[in-house]
Amino acid sequence: MTASKSSRARNARSGAQAGSARNSAARNGSAARNGVATKNGARSGVATKNGPAAKSAVTAKTAGGPRGRAAAGNDPVTRTAETGPAVWLQLTTLALALAGLGVSIYLTIAHFSESTLLGCSETKGLVNCTKVTTSAQSYVFGIPVAVLGLAFFLFAVAIMSPWAWRAARREIHLLRIASVVVGIGFVIYLLYAELFIIGSICLYCTSVHVITFLLFVLTMFATAAWGLRPGSAWPQRLTPRNLAGPRLARQSAS
Repeated sequence: MTASKSSRARNARSGAQAGSARNSAARNGSAARNGVATKNGARSGVATKNGPAAKSAVTAKTAGGPRGRAAAGNDPVTRTAETGPAVWLQLTTLALALAGLGVSIYLTIAHFSESTLLGCSETKGLVNCTKVTTSAQSYVFGIPVAVLGLAFFLFAVAIMSPWAWRAARREIHLLRIASVVVGIGFVIYLLYAELFIIGSICLYCTSVHVITFLLFVLTMFATAAWGLRPGSAWPQRLTPRNLAGPRLARQSAS
């Protein structure tokens, strides 16, 4: 009887231990499956980050950042809208300023050497360079007009250069406008002196007057058309780097 009870007790303990083992195994299996699911979820998260939506988000963020704005600034339409006077106008004004500087240098040399101007009539007619260059009106505040013209065109060459046109400082563009306004005002005075006081004109002086007038017109046109924005940059196909690129590529290939 006692042995029977002991056997039942041992069987009960064995069953309890077997049940505990099964429950533990079940819990371990569920945990393992959950771990796999978690890993899979993590992989899905990585895949989502690398997916098209994530790439679109990165692209949008990049477009809004400094690099994106820089790339947008390289767009031809954006660049055209944000830049000022065209390259042709920059080069035209520079060429006119250089021409005026050349004439002014010649007039200054002739003034101090007291030599006659080549190709200019010395008769009593309307064209008489010597009469104009030796008159009392050839001095302003004790300074020869030829020297004043030389100083003006030296400044004009600098302010009309493409580097000055492309300057970001607003003061440079305002200074250019002020210089041509002063220049055209001085030209009007000299024309009045030649026609109504001296009674003769000088062909070299007239060429300087025409150049100054053209610089005034082009500068005012640039201001009206483009405002005070920096001028357009050189076309990329004309830059030394782009011109050298094909040559270097051909040399590397050979």
